[in-house]
Amino acid sequence: MNAWILATRPKTLPAGATPVVIGTALAAFDGAFALVPALIALVCALLMQIASNLINDLYDFRKGADPAERLGPIRVVAAGLLTEQAVKRSAIGICLVAFVLGQYLVWVGGWQILAIGILSLFIAWAYTGGPKPLAYMGLGEVCAFLFYGVVAVQGTYFVQTHQFSWIALVYSFVPGFWSANILLINNIRDISTDARVQKNTLAVKIGDRNARILYCICTALALVLPFQLAFLLFPEVQTPAWLFLPLLAVPLGVMSCRSLFHAHGAQLNDLQASTARNLIVHGFLLAIGLVLAR
Repeated sequence: MNAWILATRPKTLPAGATPVVIGTALAAFDGAFALVPALIALVCALLMQIASNLINDLYDFRKGADPAERLGPIRVVAAGLLTEQAVKRSAIGICLVAFVLGQYLVWVGGWQILAIGILSLFIAWAYTGGPKPLAYMGLGEVCAFLFYGVVAVQGTYFVQTHQFSWIALVYSFVPGFWSANILLINNIRDISTDARVQKNTLAVKIGDRNARILYCICTALALVLPFQLAFLLFPEVQTPAWLFLPLLAVPLGVMSCRSLFHAHGAQLNDLQASTARNLIVHGFLLAIGLVLAR
């Protein structure tokens, strides 16, 4: 049981849940909250996150990206805690469950949701699987930004409102930047071992220092965007104070950026956990602010 818990990578699951919460809050702000689609979207997002983690565990082991000297958390296949076949079967099973559950969202939302689901399944595999894995081409952070930001928020919003929104699009950048940062910290920590097996992550391509600067830029953008959007939502009237609630997360972002330039090796594991915490806190403050402003 402990091995399977490790395999799901619990600290990464906020990246799957928070954008669904934000998308639901945006739907509630527009008076279109729908409980059942929101809950099923949340379950599907978490299942896809877990499946993606299992697939990543399997293919990184096969490509030699999880050596014994790796500084990150234990990877179950590389550590011999679970077999390749067990992880492969579980990943396929979880994807099938997510696909079946997602048919309700397709029924509610239409072909657009089916397209999102199929694309999500493909990216979950293509991220580290296939002849040209996206993670090995420096596209990992882009995938995190798109699928744990734009796609998750807009998809959740769409199944409840039956429309897309440019405001929801911009709000989706917030969890997108945080999710990209969670992965970026992971890749900064693993620069030396990744480069050895030609896993050319973004951190490997641009170097340690530039990757750390990029982390701070993404953090600043995630923190500033809700503040700017608060004025756009109410251009002709006084902006509700609740929409400024996410500003309470600014000190957390500042502390993470300061810590980043002093953290090395295994210390980055704690910073990765802090970044996931920032995603949760900032995302839920944003969602609460939207609901109360409504």
